Amino acid sequence: MTGARYGSATVSRIIDLDPFALPLAFLFPGATLEALGPARDALAGTHVDWSHGNILLAVQSHLIRFGGKTILLDACVGEHKPRPARPDWHQRSGTNYLANLAASGCTPDDIDIVMCTHLHADHVGWNTRLDSGRWVPTFANARYVMSQTEIDHRAGEAAAKPEANQGSFQDSVLPVVERGLVTTVEAGAEIADGARLLALPGHAPGQIGLEFAAGNGERVVFCGDAIHSPAQVFQPEWSSAFCHDQSLARTTRRALLERAAGHGLRLVPNHLRGRSMRIHDKNGGFVPAFEA
Repeated sequence: MTGARYGSATVSRIIDLDPFALPLAFLFPGATLEALGPARDALAGTHVDWSHGNILLAVQSHLIRFGGKTILLDACVGEHKPRPARPDWHQRSGTNYLANLAASGCTPDDIDIVMCTHLHADHVGWNTRLDSGRWVPTFANARYVMSQTEIDHRAGEAAAKPEANQGSFQDSVLPVVERGLVTTVEAGAEIADGARLLALPGHAPGQIGLEFAAGNGERVVFCGDAIHSPAQVFQPEWSSAFCHDQSLARTTRRALLERAAGHGLRLVPNHLRGRSMRIHDKNGGFVPAFEA
């Protein structure tokens, strides 16, 4: 078993794509490298490719062993999914995702809970796999935890425009809903002893995060895409081009950063190329401290 230990919890990164590079001005409209200049030492290389003007992300799941449960947080891009708008996601095969899961000491059948922070295509793909031409649950023994707000929004989106959200509702969400494997949840609910959901709206209408006290004074928050990149720690006003409500996303992110700085939370953004980060106040703003 591998992974970082936070008190009583063990957390492993299960990589699907890394790095996943997106042009800065595409991901964060209006953003410039010049604005990030003072943060270059903290971000260059791992989080920002200055020479190409790209933000560097990871597409990954987090495997959490806590409270007697094995939880898979978000399910990445998947294989064999038709994603013609993104050639690097389209009809992928032979990836190492399940091998990476196995390297963390876990098989798909060992997963108790699959939690989707939201239902964008890069967070739901491995919910299902292709079997004899049919989409079947990858994690057959798991309870799939999702926000009803997210399900309703994506169902309406898909009904109006089947190719919306890369068509992922039809192949990666609906099959587990139809099999009765989905439990809908609201902020404040516990999905394991001491593991509580929190509302993080803005990037997606029903985005949720997961927070737990792991012992030894450690509080960990898995915050989905409320923060895409640590660049947004230095520039909290930058919301992504993929945010449903950019203004609300900014409000949610700033509140999260203020709470993290004030209470010493360990933050785990879904796309962070690293294990975690803490947030500190500095000169009226914020700076991240990355876990080694």
